[in-house]
Amino acid sequence: MKQKNILIAAAALLLLALLLGAWIYRSQKAEQTAQITAQNQIALLRAHSPTFGNADAPVQIVEFLDPACGTCRDFYPFVKELMAAHPGKIRLSVRYAPFHPGSDQVVKALEAARQQGQFRQALEALFAAQADWVVNHRAQLDLIWAPLSGLGLDLERLKVDMNSPDIAQRVQQDLTDANTLGVAMTPEFFVNGQPLPKFGYEDLKMLVEDALARANAK
Repeated sequence: MKQKNILIAAAALLLLALLLGAWIYRSQKAEQTAQITAQNQIALLRAHSPTFGNADAPVQIVEFLDPACGTCRDFYPFVKELMAAHPGKIRLSVRYAPFHPGSDQVVKALEAARQQGQFRQALEALFAAQADWVVNHRAQLDLIWAPLSGLGLDLERLKVDMNSPDIAQRVQQDLTDANTLGVAMTPEFFVNGQPLPKFGYEDLKMLVEDALARANAK
């Protein structure tokens, strides 16, 4: 009987040790995840990024895009519709991931257009004419001026501004952050810091609606 009690006590201690070990492991993993999330938040949101929507919106979408990317062009109206369907509830920040050859120069032109208050107009014009300036998946800088010419931009000033060190630094920061976050293709979306579980408009919509539901439940 005494030996049986010793075995029971030993088993109980072993179980307790296993439970304690599991609790410590989960605590460490939770802390590690929180640290990673905090690091990702720094890489996700930068003060220099073009941003649209209510500053106090409960849902923050961060989109890494390439103006030479056909899927980015196709997704653009969907994101606008999503924001329009939830007025004041969604804030969008645009980050650059110019993965197509030559697209880094087009991104710099977009940033220069932003300095003239024409970022969205320039982006929409380039998306609309994308087939004219993207040749064999390569962005042709000399072909973007025609679609931009109808916006009232000072193109000579734009061509000077796009080569400024400040704009080059912004684009490089976005590329560095894209690498940190594991962005390998565009468009890539993050909703309140969470990446899409799988790529697709319905998946983006579901992630946004889930974030809105959580915000409304608070």
